[in-house]
Amino acid sequence: MRNWTIISVILFASLFSDASPAAAGSVLPALASASHVLMSHAGRLWRVAAYRPDSVGGALLAQAGPNHAAAIPQHPATIRLSPRIRTEKSAVQATPSIPLAKIAPFLSQPLVIGEHALEQAPVILGSGDGRVILSAGDRIYVGGLPSDQGGVWQIFRAGKVLIDPDRNDRFLGHEAVYLGSAEVIEFAAVSTVKLLHSVREILRGDRLVPAVAAKPPDYPLHAPDLPLSGRIISVYDGVNEIGENAIVTLNLGVEDGIKPGHVLAVNRKSEARLHAGEWMRLPDERIGLVLVFRVFDKVCYALVMQSTQVIKVMDSVKSP
Repeated sequence: MRNWTIISVILFASLFSDASPAAAGSVLPALASASHVLMSHAGRLWRVAAYRPDSVGGALLAQAGPNHAAAIPQHPATIRLSPRIRTEKSAVQATPSIPLAKIAPFLSQPLVIGEHALEQAPVILGSGDGRVILSAGDRIYVGGLPSDQGGVWQIFRAGKVLIDPDRNDRFLGHEAVYLGSAEVIEFAAVSTVKLLHSVREILRGDRLVPAVAAKPPDYPLHAPDLPLSGRIISVYDGVNEIGENAIVTLNLGVEDGIKPGHVLAVNRKSEARLHAGEWMRLPDERIGLVLVFRVFDKVCYALVMQSTQVIKVMDSVKSP
């Protein structure tokens, strides 16, 4: 009689085995006390050898016969979905990060000077062995070197004159050419100085300027708040064709409202000749982006961040 009761209960449970897992799971725990029970599944009668009430979604161990073991398949585990970050490619190209190694020397060097500023600076008189060209490691002699402005100095030479083509060629300053650095060994009427390093040949008559510590850029990149327009009037090292990571000089300064961190668009102005022989002005074409990183009263220095074409001196810049 007991065996028929167990079979009846199992047959009742089999009615739920083909239904939902929740219905089957509500009946199966009642059978946990039996060491061996029978269960109908897939048209066959199974004798369950072991049962775990917490194995819903897994498999039940069963015996199909005296020497055969099998697993009764259960419903597949539930797939859980949760929020996650999705990445998509933007249609707008981001401005690249600032290559500090490119602009670090320009952050500490006074590149633009007044018309007669270097004439009053300490001057290199020469070396003890009479050599004309000086380089790193040489001991040189300097006249007019003050002792109250530090022991490390930078060496410059007056470069090309900067003029403003948009304002009747007004004088903007001299571009000072950085040559190297030096350290004072002894202060005197004629001071003894050792050259620390040189990026160009150093000659008698070159001038010394007190060294200043370079400050890493900590300004956010952004477009100017007000519309600005100017021109590229020079390129550092005097190359003719300008590409990415080049240093250019703009005829915009503090007087014009330019600030470090301003990003300006570079535009190419072009014309087309008509059949009648007349020239027609074409719309400006954007060919790059520059980042302003050092500003003087009348000029500023900028790094070319992007360029789709070769940039040239006299190309225009304006707020993007």
